[in-house]
Amino acid sequence: MGEVIYDISMSLDGFIAAANVRPEAGLGDDGERLHDWGFNSADPRNREIAEAWATTGAVIVGRTTYNLSIPHWGADGPVSAARVPVVVVSHSVPQDIPQGGVYSFVNGVEAALEKAQKLAGDKDISITGSNVAQQFITLGLVDEIFIHLVPVLFGSGMRLIEDLGGEHVQLETTEVIETKEAIHLRFRVIK
Repeated sequence: MGEVIYDISMSLDGFIAAANVRPEAGLGDDGERLHDWGFNSADPRNREIAEAWATTGAVIVGRTTYNLSIPHWGADGPVSAARVPVVVVSHSVPQDIPQGGVYSFVNGVEAALEKAQKLAGDKDISITGSNVAQQFITLGLVDEIFIHLVPVLFGSGMRLIEDLGGEHVQLETTEVIETKEAIHLRFRVIK
């Protein structure tokens, strides 16, 4: 069984989306800046990290991430041609799921993890978004946190972590890769 990894890009001031998130701007006003390191960089280290997503066994997202991303992802999901399965935590199933899509809908994080583990086999599971990731962290279900720290200050938007219920989560730094477009920080969650 692979690792469960919270993998997300973040502004220097702690936002994973800029202000004014809406369907036509799922990461808010100029929020796509958070992904420039993966799509618009000539640095081979950035490309290698971005391309590793295609080897992920499954991705877990919340319904908000799904709703905001589906116009861009289409039937193939966030990793496009690799067609990595996406498990969506949702209390309901939308009517307009893309035909032949990679999406499964479950009610709750435990059900999402169980489904993702079946789909991923021995490969890693990636979690992205905010609320669902916080639930996984609070329940102690995350093995690693992989932050792509982007040199930009948003000033407002959606925070990486809003509330973990007062509990401290101890982390150990396992890797730091510094590029011009992002500093990639990998942490192991100490359980």
